[in-house]
Amino acid sequence: MHVLLQHVAHARSGDKGNTSNISVFAYEPEFYELLKQQLTAERFKEHYRGAIKGNVTRYDVDGLHAMNFVAEGALGGGVSRSLCLDNYGKALSAAILGFEVEVPDALHSKLRGQHLL
Repeated sequence: MHVLLQHVAHARSGDKGNTSNISVFAYEPEFYELLKQQLTAERFKEHYRGAIKGNVTRYDVDGLHAMNFVAEGALGGGVSRSLCLDNYGKALSAAILGFEVEVPDALHSKLRGQHLL
């Protein structure tokens, strides 16, 4: 079944200059393995449809069931250089929760927010 990332993980973010740092934390270890396969740096960047102008690097943090994405050229020059308030780290971390992932039916009972499906 295809579900939004928000049902299998949560995200946190930060920004510095023109670089955004977005971490994705799986709710369950089983979800983390799925995310490592499906949420690549390339697909992460693609999800933002051109908003990220530079490289995206993914760092896996296996002990925390998390991935940290460093997105260069993602903030329109940075807070002090852009009039676009939607481009900052918190908006980007919220946007990744709309990423679609495929979850086996056997894990359906572990999804968060099932009433929203």
